[in-house]
Amino acid sequence: MTERVVLAYSGGLDTSVAIGWIAEETGAEVIAVAVDVGQGGEDLDVIRKRALACGAVEAEVADARNEFADEYCLPAIKANALYMDRYPLVSALSRPAIVKHLVAAAHKHGATTVAHGCTGKGNDQVRFEAGIQALGPGLKCIAPVRDYAMTRDKAIAFAERAGLPIATSKKSPYSIDQNVFGRAVETGFLEDIWNGPIEDIYEYTADPATPREADEVVITFEAGVPVAIDGTPVTVLQAIQQLNERAGAQGIGRIDMVEDRLVGIKSREVYEAPGAIALITAHQELENVTVERELARYKRQVEQRWGELVYDGLWFSPLKRALDGFVDEASRHVSGDIRMTLHGGRAVVTGRKSEQSLYDFNLATYDSGDTFDQSKAQGFIDIFALSSKIAAKRDLS
Repeated sequence: MTERVVLAYSGGLDTSVAIGWIAEETGAEVIAVAVDVGQGGEDLDVIRKRALACGAVEAEVADARNEFADEYCLPAIKANALYMDRYPLVSALSRPAIVKHLVAAAHKHGATTVAHGCTGKGNDQVRFEAGIQALGPGLKCIAPVRDYAMTRDKAIAFAERAGLPIATSKKSPYSIDQNVFGRAVETGFLEDIWNGPIEDIYEYTADPATPREADEVVITFEAGVPVAIDGTPVTVLQAIQQLNERAGAQGIGRIDMVEDRLVGIKSREVYEAPGAIALITAHQELENVTVERELARYKRQVEQRWGELVYDGLWFSPLKRALDGFVDEASRHVSGDIRMTLHGGRAVVTGRKSEQSLYDFNLATYDSGDTFDQSKAQGFIDIFALSSKIAAKRDLS
């Protein structure tokens, strides 16, 4: 029986060439799998037909936009996940979503190997292969660009020689990855970290310096889940899409950073994630109102580790699963409304309202009606500072 390889297929030049390339190098039949996580572009049926025209024996396409939003973006929102305190894990979140479909297709079609189009110096090769090994421990992984030195020049030559139905001429100077949660841009002139980004590289966001009217929005959450925008019910996908439009129109969510890649190098990345940044900003503020102090302090530690695990490709790891349970428990009371002003590249919270609020006006006020018993403060301070006071006496003697 001929071996079969499942290929993560995008419909572009590299993965279209990879179909025939893998067949030549391994003698295996190739099954192409394309997953829509909100990246836009061509119709899924067009992509499926192109895969078959390029030599795939089977081609599957999946509209996974709601699945991606509900099962991958939402946990990131609830975890306030920002790698290195800035990056909302745009690409890192999509890889396990794609992996799930690749492994399912491998099991369905009796494939022994899963292939992807990553290079040997990025994070995505780890995310794909660690995920594949977690969901299909018996599957092998190959990456033609990395394993068979499938350079772009060789890919173009192969496509022209084989007469593949794919454009081979123009190549963007940038490497771009995008989905509904955001967009990542790298390489080209951005590799010189002294060069500032130019307006041409952005698609999800308008220039924040352009004068325009501010936009006020109210986001409603239930147990950490965004459920309404300005009082109108939404799915998680719709919440992200609507805030991509509204926050993006105000230039919100642009991130230019040098980040620590898993493979040990530093890389300059430019991201735009308007919906993600608006939702995480609102969610963080609602947590400030509804989550008890010690739980909130500990959750911030969990959030950092959660983000590192996802960035590093360990979405399906035991620790990540355990931390998910903590985040869900911590989110039980994160319900209410957050009002925000979107303007000039910033999402600024201006109002908070929650039936689960721990904010007590009568305890917080400095006016009449104050119920905080200030007479107890002196004794509390004496006991709280006692260990430091004793140590100070010793150290100063």
